[in-house]
Order: sequence, then C-alpha cells, then structure tokens
Amino acid sequence: MDENRITVTTEEGVEKEMTIYFTFHSDEFGKSYVVFYDEEDPQAQAYVMSYDEEGNLEAVEDEKEWEMIEEVFEVFANEEENEESL
Repeated sequence: MDENRITVTTEEGVEKEMTIYFTFHSDEFGKSYVVFYDEEDPQAQAYVMSYDEEGNLEAVEDEKEWEMIEEVFEVFANEEENEESL
C-alpha cells in the first residue's frame, strides 16, 4: 500500500486510485483499517476498509466494528480541526 494512495476496485469492477486520509489499528478487533476518499469527487465521502499485512482489503460488515470506526473517525476529525485553528 502506497503511503498516500490506494487502488480499490469499484462494484462495477473498475480500478480507482484513492487518497488515504489516515490508517489505524484496533487491538479490540485485531485489525488495521484504512480511511480513504476520491479526490476527483467534489462531494467525496470517506470509505473505510480493513486490511491485512499483505495490503489485501476487506469490507467492514460488523456493526460493533462500525461503531468503533465512527468513534475513531470523530476523534481524528476533531484533532485535525483543532490543529487547523491554531
């Protein structure tokens, strides 16, 4: 996985290069996650997938995992907002 870019395959089977927002690891779930978005989309939303040591991506389907991811994302966004206001 490149430091700032990731290639994902869309539901239509098209490979698309995305920008990595941040990555993190959860000891609770024993997984690493990547948060990414499409710079070319003016209304870009963030996507999240887990990944293994080889960089293979896997969809997150567990509701408890999503709750944890949302908490991490909120903390990250708040910290970034605080840094920008300094």
